[in-house]
Amino acid sequence: MDSRIEKDSMGEVIVPAGALYGAQTQRALNNFAIGGQPMPKAFIETLLLIKAAAARANSQLGVLANDCGKVISEAALSLRQDKALMQHFPVDVFQTGSGTSSNMNANEVLARLASESLGRPVSANDEVNLGQSSNDVIPSCIQVASASLLTKSLLPALMHLKSCIRTKAASVKGVVKTGRTHLMDAMPVRLSQSLETWASQLDARELQLQSQLISLWQLPQGGTAVGTGVNAAPGFPQAFCRELNLLTGLAFQPAPNLFTGIASQDAAVALSGELKALAVTLMKIANDLRWMNSGPLAGLGEIRLPALQPGSSIMPGKVNPVIPEAVAMACAQVIGNDACITVAGQSGNFELNVMLPVIADNLLSSTALLTNAMMALADKAIDGFEVCEGRMAKELSRNPILVTALNPIVGYGKAADIAKRAYAEGRPILDVALEMTDIDAEELARLLDPIRLTGQT
Repeated sequence: MDSRIEKDSMGEVIVPAGALYGAQTQRALNNFAIGGQPMPKAFIETLLLIKAAAARANSQLGVLANDCGKVISEAALSLRQDKALMQHFPVDVFQTGSGTSSNMNANEVLARLASESLGRPVSANDEVNLGQSSNDVIPSCIQVASASLLTKSLLPALMHLKSCIRTKAASVKGVVKTGRTHLMDAMPVRLSQSLETWASQLDARELQLQSQLISLWQLPQGGTAVGTGVNAAPGFPQAFCRELNLLTGLAFQPAPNLFTGIASQDAAVALSGELKALAVTLMKIANDLRWMNSGPLAGLGEIRLPALQPGSSIMPGKVNPVIPEAVAMACAQVIGNDACITVAGQSGNFELNVMLPVIADNLLSSTALLTNAMMALADKAIDGFEVCEGRMAKELSRNPILVTALNPIVGYGKAADIAKRAYAEGRPILDVALEMTDIDAEELARLLDPIRLTGQT
């Protein structure tokens, strides 16, 4: 009573009565109980966009009845807005390497909805999948979803983080702190210089990510099974991209070589590499924040991050740098995702890569993780941290490494003796230098002025 019989080219299959999908999706559910993890929602939403664009293109080219193309497109676009969308797309990430099961899942769902609208059977293969193959649909889906998330989510989040950092840098331009190399005291820097370093790193990451769009715009859709375009109408790649661009507002175009995007996943591998580089940059920023916030008594204590939640279930009053920690974990996951994508990317045998679903899952996961991490880092850590200027000034005044400024006058050896004595006696470098050199107090104060040593005029 709770099931129905569906048929495909292999025979009959029992399917839940209320399911929109059909036999091939059910076979996938029976075969791939591996990860218990469906394809990402962003992937499914993009897959439906591709089906809508393909139906419209085929109608324009006269190979699909206008009424059929219209209801397929309308069903795909309407389904994207369904809050229960994912219940119709349960196929595991760890499925057939071409993603055929996910492609047929979409074909079957749309065929059923279109059939109900038209009052006649609509074929999942012959009409919804007309002029398409899983082998060009799934690679195109990866590129379209990645480009969309990159342009509409990740790059805006990156720019927001940069803006937040630069706003904070401008507000602390006059604050000088002890610089550190090897985690040891070094020459002074302005806090703003440290922050601008982060922003400059992000500038480079943004430029490299923007460059990845050149490859992502070029879709293999229309290559069908192996890149030759068999069973696709003449002009389908161009018509498809026009329709997709109307739906997305982006700038996709047919790849100059349709074979390439089917046989390889080089574009996904390259994008993943840049996402990994961004993760490395964000982890450096997160760790710098953690170190500067450390203490508050026994650590550096240079800044106070916003207190967002109790930091211990046993130590009252303890507050931890939770946002930088969460960001660092997200970055570690992205680095791991990149390793998976690298292995998957080399699994292109002859005319087809056969690890497409796991590439899609990891690539879209990395993009979403970094987008959310950057927003949290900006809004819940950098924007609200307070500067402990008194603590910075006190430690800076006791920093013997300031003696480096005297090297041209007294020589490295003499300067080293001054620093060692200052360390040993725990005295300000200015006082010790006054005793061990012939330089007068006013000139020493000028030479050892931390502001001057940071290059600030």
